[in-house]
Amino acid sequence: MNILSLFDGMSCGRIALDRANIKVNKYYASEIDKYAIKVSQANFPDIQHIGDVTQILKRSHLHNESIDLLLGGSPCQGFSFANGDRLNFDDPRSKLFWDYVNVLRVLKPKYFLLENVMMNQESQDVITKELGVEPILINSSLLSAQNRKRLYWTNIPFDMPQDAGIVLKDILQDPSEIDPKFFYSNKSVEYMERGNEKWQQAGSRRADGYTQDPSKDKSFTLTANFHKGVPYNYFNDTRFNDCQQIGTANDINGHDILKRIYSVNGKAPTLNTMQGGNREPKIALDDTHYRKLTPIECERLQTVPDNYTNHVSNTQRYKMLGNGWTIDIIAHILKGIN
Repeated sequence: MNILSLFDGMSCGRIALDRANIKVNKYYASEIDKYAIKVSQANFPDIQHIGDVTQILKRSHLHNESIDLLLGGSPCQGFSFANGDRLNFDDPRSKLFWDYVNVLRVLKPKYFLLENVMMNQESQDVITKELGVEPILINSSLLSAQNRKRLYWTNIPFDMPQDAGIVLKDILQDPSEIDPKFFYSNKSVEYMERGNEKWQQAGSRRADGYTQDPSKDKSFTLTANFHKGVPYNYFNDTRFNDCQQIGTANDINGHDILKRIYSVNGKAPTLNTMQGGNREPKIALDDTHYRKLTPIECERLQTVPDNYTNHVSNTQRYKMLGNGWTIDIIAHILKGIN
């Protein structure tokens, strides 16, 4: 097959094609991030990188190629519910969706697949209208240890994947493999211990495992101390994931989400771009050892081969893994190609 992958990143599509046992004749990749390209080239030297998505239709040789499959996950910052501005198609990054549409209309591949984040219904309807297919919502937790709800628009027929029952502890590296730099300081641990004692004193509702089922439980009572955060303002919203949050590292600066520590017995939170600043997911190994998930563990959360991204810095590894696809989900969909 001849493949064209837009917004290719570190070439997750190519990994998925191999995993789905689909023979690749030519794989064209449109990407501009130099770090992602470096990782892609290191793993797949045969990939043909063709540059900026806004320019590729000007490349005459593509018009002479028969493209069998068009892949893409256009930048999502303008669509994501995490973006307070909610600019949608007015966001310069989300406008790149129209480049995907233009390529689809001009090159007319037999199959196409577009991935994107959960978004408001209006934006979703625009994409659906342009592509002519309804999106399919799949949570990567079915085939990985990560909660990651994504929408997939495709004309590839496939059945919903079955739950493989993978949890966070299944992807952790052996303790002997973990570099000390990934562990938090004694100061962080001591603060957590003091916080645990305080939570326990606050009442059983805050000491019952620190989880709630929104379909059954009520929110904690609002108090004058609610603005102080943990333990007064503590809530694990299990509507969105199965992550078992067991604590908060309050010595880390920034938004509350950066401080959350998760149990190895649950799912990991969705990987984001993790561009430094303690944005990596944190886990608890036991009562006294807290650390970041390593790049290899994040690769495993995305079902990417171990050390696939080790050709760049850890900061860039976290970033591109957060931007990437869960390979086993994509491979499952691609297996529907006849």
